[in-house]
Amino acid sequence: MTERIVLAYSGGLDTSVAIGWIGEATGAEVIAVAVDVGQGGESLETIRQRALGCGAVEAYVADASDEFANEYCVPTLKANALYQGHYPLVSAISRPVIVKHLVKAAREFGATTVAHGCTGKGNDQVRFEVGIQTLGPDLKCIAPVRDLALTRDKAIAFAEEKGLPIETTKKNPYSIDQNVWGRAVETGYLEDIWNAPTKDIYDYTATPEFPPAPDEVTISFEAGVPVAIDGVKVTPLQAIKELNRRAGAQGVGRIDVVEDRLVGIKSREIYEAPGAMALITAHKHLEDVTIEREQARFKATVGQRWAELVYDGQWFSPLKRSLDAFIEDTQKYVTGDIRMVLHGGQAIVTGRRSETSLYDFELATYDTGDTFDQSMARGFIELWGMSAKVASGRDIRVAGK
Repeated sequence: MTERIVLAYSGGLDTSVAIGWIGEATGAEVIAVAVDVGQGGESLETIRQRALGCGAVEAYVADASDEFANEYCVPTLKANALYQGHYPLVSAISRPVIVKHLVKAAREFGATTVAHGCTGKGNDQVRFEVGIQTLGPDLKCIAPVRDLALTRDKAIAFAEEKGLPIETTKKNPYSIDQNVWGRAVETGYLEDIWNAPTKDIYDYTATPEFPPAPDEVTISFEAGVPVAIDGVKVTPLQAIKELNRRAGAQGVGRIDVVEDRLVGIKSREIYEAPGAMALITAHKHLEDVTIEREQARFKATVGQRWAELVYDGQWFSPLKRSLDAFIEDTQKYVTGDIRMVLHGGQAIVTGRRSETSLYDFELATYDTGDTFDQSMARGFIELWGMSAKVASGRDIRVAGK
């Protein structure tokens, strides 16, 4: 029986050429797997027909947009996950759901190997292969660009020689990855980190210098999950799409950062994540009034570690799973409404309300009706500073000897 290889297929030049390239290099049959994570563009059927036209023996296509929103974007939101304080893990969280469908297709079609289009210097090779090792430990992995010397110039020449049904002349200096949670742009002109991004880089966001009128929006959450926009019930996918549209129109969610890649190099990245950044901002402000202080402080540390694990391709790891359990427990009372104004590149919270709020007006007010007993403060301060006071006395005593 001829060996079969499952290929993560985007429909673009490189993965289209990889179908025949892998076949010639290995003698195996190639099954193309396309997964919709809300990236937009061509229909799954168009991509499927292209894969077959490029020589795939089978084409597996999956609409995973709701699955991606519910099982990957929502946990990221609950964690308020921003890698290095900036990046909402746009590409990092899409890889595990793609891996899940790659392994599923490998089982369905009897493949022994999974292939992906990553290079040898990026994060995604790690995310794909660690995920495959975890979900399909018996499967092998190959990367045509990394392992079979498939460069872009060779890809163009191969496509033209074989007459593949794919555009080869379009020149795009950037590497772009996108899904419903956001859009990532790198390479080309951006590799000089002094160069400012040009307007043509952006697609999800409008230029914020000349924004439309301010847009006020109310986002409702139940146990940390967005459930309504301006009182209209929505699914997580619908919430992200609606805020991509409205926050994007105001230029919200543009991120320009030099980040630390897993492979040890620093890389300049441009991200657009209008819906993600608006939702994370709203969610964090709702947590501020519904999560107890010490729990909130520790959750910030957990969220940072969670973001690092996911960025590093450890979505399926035991530690990530344990952190998920903690984060989920913190969301029990994260229910209520956040009002925010979207304008000029910013998402600014202007109001919060919650039936599970820890904000007590009578304790917080400085006006008549204040129930806070200020006489307790003096003794509290004495005890709170006791250990530092004793240590300071010791320092003075020892220094005087």
